[in-house]
Amino acid sequence: MTVSRQAFPPDFVWAVATSSFQIEGAAQIDGKGPSIWDRFCEQPGVIADASNGIVACDHYHRLEQDLDLIASLGVNAYRFSISWPRVQPLGKGAWNDKGLDFYERIVDGLLARGLQPHATLNHWDLPQALQDEDGWASRDTVNRFVDYALGIQRRLGDRLAGLCTHNEPWVVAMLGHRNGIFAPGIKNEAVAWQVSHHLLLSHGLALRALRQEGAKAELGIVLNLSPMHPATDSEADRAKARLEDGQLLRWYLDAIHHGRYPEDVLAALGPNAPVIEDGDLAAIQTPLDFLGINYYSRSVVSSGEPWDAAARGLDVTDMGWEVYPQGLTELLLRLQRDYPKLPPVYITENGAAFRDEVAHGRVHDVERVRYLQQHIQAVQDAMQQGARVHGYMVWSLLDNFEWAFGYSKRFGIVHVDYATLKRTPKDSALWYREFLKAGT
Repeated sequence: MTVSRQAFPPDFVWAVATSSFQIEGAAQIDGKGPSIWDRFCEQPGVIADASNGIVACDHYHRLEQDLDLIASLGVNAYRFSISWPRVQPLGKGAWNDKGLDFYERIVDGLLARGLQPHATLNHWDLPQALQDEDGWASRDTVNRFVDYALGIQRRLGDRLAGLCTHNEPWVVAMLGHRNGIFAPGIKNEAVAWQVSHHLLLSHGLALRALRQEGAKAELGIVLNLSPMHPATDSEADRAKARLEDGQLLRWYLDAIHHGRYPEDVLAALGPNAPVIEDGDLAAIQTPLDFLGINYYSRSVVSSGEPWDAAARGLDVTDMGWEVYPQGLTELLLRLQRDYPKLPPVYITENGAAFRDEVAHGRVHDVERVRYLQQHIQAVQDAMQQGARVHGYMVWSLLDNFEWAFGYSKRFGIVHVDYATLKRTPKDSALWYREFLKAGT
């Protein structure tokens, strides 16, 4: 079956996505405060190429050019994130007008080009000033986040199509506070689970406050989700896959959908389970207008040696992640089955890193074109079986700072030469534009 634009509703949202720390640069000007990622990048050995986000793609200074670039792709929306320390340097108290002006220019620039603005409040770059007071491990940060959400609502809320509280809270909690490989670099199991609870609580309380404030935008959260497949049919592998599914998917969706955490996960955590106060779970269960899903691959879970897709001769990206588009169909249908009252879904991130090079002014990223085709097809297949999907957003618009990998992994459909900051649309960008125009 050919993937077809006509198979999707006329009002389907087609977008590209980015995040503030990964593209903006301008890290130390116009009143921006330091984020936990600014501080993390200063530690030796934590970023693969010892780079940082001080310049990144310099999107802050190239905004008009980049907005024209987005519009040229034929999309009807753009997903971006707001840097909390750019708009409120200490995470509380005084607001920074120059920072707020920048996001106003993004929103107004998108609307002037006929594009829907979809904003994310927290794509990981917490103000360092709040981290100095225990960050997401502190219940006070929950309240500061609600204040921040309301500040953004008052300045931009009348013009946003979508507003997402958190991007991938699992990553913040587990990679940032359990494994310590992402900012703020903490390795503490109990702290990680408390952080996950505070992220969900701040999400629920922010939704309540935003609705009371009269928010017009669709309100939601973005989760990174994957089907968990046991490596073998052994009892040990199946049990581990079930628990990991509980920690990645059910922990967040059971809380949001049912107002409770999964019993098997709580039992496995034992003394590391988070402190939950009266009313917390009811707040987390505040209804969503949409659920954002970031999908890259499936997870294959082994109780023995880690499962290696590349060693098995399977297609993998430059991240070593298996190319497994059917997992997206599987995931969407599973959500529809297990959480029938969930709101419509947006695929808020989907894309792949490959080793791209410019030759004669072009980037022939054949593998990425195939990846996007296969995954849009997977969304189409799920929708034809009843999944309620309202949009698809390619990760990412630009090659950018890929967190602990620095600039060594390229996810963009537009190539960035980091020496000159020149943008070159790759074949994948040209394919996406043609697909959106011609339809097949």
